[in-house]
Amino acid sequence: MTQTAIDYAAVYQALPGMVAILTPDLVYADVNEAFLEGTGLSREELLGRYLFDVFPDNPNNPGSSGARSLHASLLRVVATGERDTMALQRYDVESQEHPGEWEERYWSPVNTPVLGSDGGVVLIVHRVEEVTELMRARDRAGIDQGRVLEAELYARARELQELNNRLRQAHARERQVALVLQEAMLPAPRQVGHHRAAVRYRPAVGALNVCGDWYDLVDLVGGHRIGVSVGDVVGHGLEAAGVMGQLRSALTAASRVAAGPAEALDVVGRYAHVVDGAESATVVTTFVDFDRHTITYSSAGHPPPVLVHRDGRVEFLDRATDPPLDALLQPSTRPEATTTFTSGSTLVLYTDGLVERRREDIDTGLFRLAESLRRHRTRDPESLADIVLLELLPPGGATDDTALIVVRL
Repeated sequence: MTQTAIDYAAVYQALPGMVAILTPDLVYADVNEAFLEGTGLSREELLGRYLFDVFPDNPNNPGSSGARSLHASLLRVVATGERDTMALQRYDVESQEHPGEWEERYWSPVNTPVLGSDGGVVLIVHRVEEVTELMRARDRAGIDQGRVLEAELYARARELQELNNRLRQAHARERQVALVLQEAMLPAPRQVGHHRAAVRYRPAVGALNVCGDWYDLVDLVGGHRIGVSVGDVVGHGLEAAGVMGQLRSALTAASRVAAGPAEALDVVGRYAHVVDGAESATVVTTFVDFDRHTITYSSAGHPPPVLVHRDGRVEFLDRATDPPLDALLQPSTRPEATTTFTSGSTLVLYTDGLVERRREDIDTGLFRLAESLRRHRTRDPESLADIVLLELLPPGGATDDTALIVVRL
């Protein structure tokens, strides 16, 4: 069967509904034929212009809120990367035949993001259906009935908007509480003996999927040794923060008494089976021995740590990878591997928010990380951590939270 090439530009122009393409700055990038017919404007009058310069609020109606509501909806789309369906809106439009006169119009808008390879919003699909004639038809059906129906529609629209506002406020409060809890449970940055370490946590922007990522840095018993770990709990908000705290505490305790990182993960894996919300949690832990100049590591489904040697060679510690913490149904010894380092090398652990992007192979993100670390390897850990976040996270922020720890060996 021969596959026919589809001219998506022609399909867009032929869409029966009014559809405009906006930039994140709310400037018209394109409009379809139905949008031109519905507004009575030409393509030249729209393209390249700011939406609210073309369609301002009715200056003769102080109570008019159509532009403010639409503006708030579009900003939510840009911030969250999620579709926003608006309630029925009254949004008056200036008459084309009689400038200065405003016509009462009613609209049902839906705003949908178009995401780029980095997960950020690159365009907004603004689809709008005019329902002015429906409102007028209801009025013609009977003055009282029409007014009752109109009042009902407005009441339902206000209820929907108020409910959405309350939900957003509740989500914002939960997000803030979860972030405070996360900050309280994560260890503060500190020196590791005479070795320097930097830690960073960046919550996802405009989303609730925060507080599942964590890091840990612990002194180990016997010799000049430390344990360095990062983990990721599936989920978000207070629940994820609580699970994160339990798993981090369990790994800290297990690391202090375990013979190696694999044994520590064995213990935490068995514990994860009885912790609600720990499903598919991932973690990687490394035991650094400064006397022997070795790093022994084990991973439970987590992206590999990176060892940056002084000469610029970048080594991914990926020879001891196993399924996530609770994935092993039967008791099994997890793998571990050992590599060597020289003084002045840098160990970097991170969570997937740093390297994963929608519709992009993770190897691309790992290569980007390796190149950034190689170029800036001579920087001190604090500067290096900041530069890596700046170069790898999208300008508007990531859609997943990110933990990062940098240790100068």
